[in-house]
Amino acid sequence: MRQQHVELDTGKLLIGPPKSRAGMRTVAITASIIPALQAHLDKHTEPEPDALVFTGSRGGALRRSNFRRAAMWNEITKKIGAPSLHFHDLRHTGNTLAAASAASLRDLMVRMGHDSVRAALIYQHSTAAADRKIVNAMDVMIIRDLMARSPVSMIGNGV
Repeated sequence: MRQQHVELDTGKLLIGPPKSRAGMRTVAITASIIPALQAHLDKHTEPEPDALVFTGSRGGALRRSNFRRAAMWNEITKKIGAPSLHFHDLRHTGNTLAAASAASLRDLMVRMGHDSVRAALIYQHSTAAADRKIVNAMDVMIIRDLMARSPVSMIGNGV
């Protein structure tokens, strides 16, 4: 079941479909987090396939109003040296890492659940490392092309 849970400022919880069709998606996760995710599921969730992954103390939807306390957010962010970290920063970090993987803009939009290019471009940060990656990829293509040419044709073309 694919749905979003939105807690209004009044405390009312709305459960319904995602904001857009782009929000209806399956997202791959890295193999490195599967053991921790499995341990969490085994300890904190019901066995049904549509069970909530993160729940409140009584098994219901984890609400924004009690998330920080339930997750011990302040203590954990201080412990890791990031006391001003917000939960949504994790989404931004994940999307920035995905963008740095050299995925196409369309692939990033699908992964992030964005309908608009503008929303996906927020995560496209230009860096010297990215520029170096581009140059290295260009170098590989040029060298591959040069090596594919025979020595005779290279001399004949003035190379």
